Amino acid sequence: MTALSFFSSPADFLAEAGDFLALDPVVNTVVASVTDRMVAQDAAGLAHAAALPRWWVVTRDGAGRVTGVGMRTATLPPYPPYLLPMPEEAARALGVAIAARGEVLGRINGVLDSALACAEGYTGHRGGAGRVDAHSRLFECTRVSMPKLPAGRLRLATDADAPLCLEWFREFLAAADEQAGRPKGTRSDVVAHDLDDMRRRIAAESIHLWEAPGGEVVHLSAVNGPSFGVCRIGPVFTPTAHRGYGYASATVALLTRRILESGARACLFTDQANPTSNAIYQALGYERVCDTGEVVID
Repeated sequence: MTALSFFSSPADFLAEAGDFLALDPVVNTVVASVTDRMVAQDAAGLAHAAALPRWWVVTRDGAGRVTGVGMRTATLPPYPPYLLPMPEEAARALGVAIAARGEVLGRINGVLDSALACAEGYTGHRGGAGRVDAHSRLFECTRVSMPKLPAGRLRLATDADAPLCLEWFREFLAAADEQAGRPKGTRSDVVAHDLDDMRRRIAAESIHLWEAPGGEVVHLSAVNGPSFGVCRIGPVFTPTAHRGYGYASATVALLTRRILESGARACLFTDQANPTSNAIYQALGYERVCDTGEVVID
């Protein structure tokens, strides 16, 4: 029998689920890093929109053991939950519980088996059907193979770079759609980025830029974490005019090497419909961990 516990406080959630997240911190990277960031924001007194859905959930078996976790913290419509691996029964029960709470779901993100089962439980009460709309894959690198580096240098973003970083964060998913052969706008962001967000990330030294010899910035990569000993690279964005010169490979390789040398673990997500990015990262030494994606509820 599955029991569900919902939390409105990220700190309270971590107190209950931290040990579970630590068991497989690479697979659990999104929930762990986002929750850590929100704990820090709450501690700093940064307000969040009370009208938005914001919760974390822990699933337990009949013996009280934690079997899975998820969260609903997205700040852009349709505010999709993000689910980690959990028993099928637990994911279905979560879908039923979300429907009973009166919440409207248009999309569920995360590990596909969990998202599909949750959609099944939800649509069983609300109607409709769930379908996989996009496939992603989580990779980890334990030993990086360095490529030939292009001219220029990798540097940290500065406060003066914040407007450009914001523009590129916002362009990232549209560019990913284009590279994967999908119409732009097929995938939507889940976070409402703004200049304050960029400045916080820059102050935390999480945004890195490749600067060409003439001073032009030609690539952006960010690092999330460390959380439970794991750093996740992303987004990774090169404007169209600068693609094909090896900036993404060089930046990701250098960042991966720094992460591993620090004693942390390195991971990233790829769009399975984008053969270029998948080939690049695997050539650097990244290996498949699990498949994730987006389930749309029609």
